[in-house]
Amino acid sequence: MTTYATMTIDELESLRIALYQEYDAFVAKGLSLNMARGKPSVAQLELARPMLDVVNAQTDVSAYTAVDVFNYGALDGIPEAKQLMASIMEVPSEDVIVMGNSSLNIMYDTIARAMTHGILGSTPWSKLEAVKFLCPIPGYDRHFAICEHFGIEMINVPMHDDGPDMDMIERLVAADDSIKGIWCVPKYANPTGICYSDDVIMRMGALTPAASDFRIFWDNAYAVHHLDSAHPVAVMSIREACKAAGHEDLWYMFASTSKVSFAGGGIAVVASSAANIADIKKNMFFQTIGHDKINQLRHVVFFKNLDGINAHMTAHAAILAPKFEIVLEIFENNLASAGIGEWTSPRGGYFISFDGMPGTAKRIVSLAKAAGVTLTGAGATYPYGEDPEDRNIRIAPSYPPLDELAQACELFTLCVKIASVEKLLTSHSE
Repeated sequence: MTTYATMTIDELESLRIALYQEYDAFVAKGLSLNMARGKPSVAQLELARPMLDVVNAQTDVSAYTAVDVFNYGALDGIPEAKQLMASIMEVPSEDVIVMGNSSLNIMYDTIARAMTHGILGSTPWSKLEAVKFLCPIPGYDRHFAICEHFGIEMINVPMHDDGPDMDMIERLVAADDSIKGIWCVPKYANPTGICYSDDVIMRMGALTPAASDFRIFWDNAYAVHHLDSAHPVAVMSIREACKAAGHEDLWYMFASTSKVSFAGGGIAVVASSAANIADIKKNMFFQTIGHDKINQLRHVVFFKNLDGINAHMTAHAAILAPKFEIVLEIFENNLASAGIGEWTSPRGGYFISFDGMPGTAKRIVSLAKAAGVTLTGAGATYPYGEDPEDRNIRIAPSYPPLDELAQACELFTLCVKIASVEKLLTSHSE
């Protein structure tokens, strides 16, 4: 098939008419499908339903922990839950604090704490003239939303196939003490699925920031979320990279079981150096007497250990992998030869990153919405919701059933074609 870019105006106009006939047929179906967020599907959540039965009135709690899970105490979590989550994050359990059900909440609190009280005695960020964060793009919209909420200036950092542009990062953090952090999703990154290379992580740990309170915000959200459990991707430990460079306090790591057990009923953790953990606990003393230890125990009893987690995630992969496969197959069949889009083929995580022709993403999302398919908003993967090229769209295959997902992807690729033809026709007329 001839690529769209090589078509004449007459050919493009004929194609536009034919594509709109297909589009009208989709509109007539009255679809109502949602691919806006990376929500676990009903089938995935059902995998964890037996967890609701493992702790009850007859449970001998002492068989699992010496902590009285029904009373106050254990500010940093029961030891068994700390160990379970430490095994996922590949850090010592003493580096871990188990909190509530949301790692996003912990990340927000970490920024809020730095704003009001600083980090390890530094000047509270709210008292500084400027606070900036480095944001690898495309990236996670919730990270960017936290910064925007607190008035933190965001600086775009391009992503390469092995992680963010380290040359740029090294140069910026060394020269500007108002740069206080960087957001990182090092494994199966949101939305690209990229995994950071050893070289990138070693350079990250060896950063020499001008700001003593600069921190790497290492969101390890997809640590065990492999699509092929037989061939998982291994990513170097940021803890070890920082330790090797003599920068033990440079990192915070966040994770949760929100996409392992229950999306609204998991357990979430922060890990860091001894000094950072002590600093966090000092502030937590005024915030809470302890989090939900019964839920922590429930996870311990159900999963037992890392082997239990991995077995459970293999069952998740059996549900998720076919969904990613069908998206990628439809993209390949419908778009590859037309030369109007590029996309990632992740080995894990929850998303596929799609790049259309510059200037088409908003139009694609709008067309899909009008035909009954809700996508993540164009620009959401960039700070302030502003994609400078208007081309990136995050695809979230996890939630819809396979048949609905296939319909949604057929419509999506049709919208890509229409938006591309319109863009090319506009270019010809200018």
